Amino acid sequence: MVHLAAVPAPGLMADSATFHHNIAVTYNVFQAARRQGIKKVVYASSETVLGLPFAEDPPYIPVDEEYDARPESTYSLVKHLEEQMAAQMCRWDASLSIVALRFSNVMHPEDYAQFPAFDADATARRWNLWGYIDARDGAIAVAKALDYEPSGFESFIIANADTVMSRTSADLVAVQFPRVQVTKELGEHETLLSIDKARRLLGYEPEHTWREHV
Repeated sequence: MVHLAAVPAPGLMADSATFHHNIAVTYNVFQAARRQGIKKVVYASSETVLGLPFAEDPPYIPVDEEYDARPESTYSLVKHLEEQMAAQMCRWDASLSIVALRFSNVMHPEDYAQFPAFDADATARRWNLWGYIDARDGAIAVAKALDYEPSGFESFIIANADTVMSRTSADLVAVQFPRVQVTKELGEHETLLSIDKARRLLGYEPEHTWREHV
């Protein structure tokens, strides 16, 4: 079962409506799956649980799934609570598998024409460490997650392999996050939303980049 429905971003509805709508819909999906004997659920969580927007520095860069959630909005709080709910339901049923895909900012090829303009102001996309996910790669991640065999709850950051910027990732971090520890040598345009776990456990590998379209 794949669950990608409900309010898709903060600011689209009143906070109370976002909270009540999203938590109820996700509970209903998870509980219906349990009642019907469905043992695999893949659903859309969000990069926002990592601490977006990064008004406060992340604990380290690239960010990954290893540190505690840091919701900064009602939308993000619901995503965090959904992950907690998924973990508890998997505890109730040891044969159940729920995979949370923490999607980055979803983009389509027609959106890529605007990307070169981001270079003029590095602060404009600082809020999510200049990340994105091509919708086609997001679909690949869903398919990979459906094939993931272990039971229990797992979360994965799903982003593209590069940033939205032409400037190097190392330069962006040095200027915008000078006090944050960088835990690895960064590739020229390497994503700062680590997809190492998704690569290792799901076999996920993005196939697209905005650089092919502009």
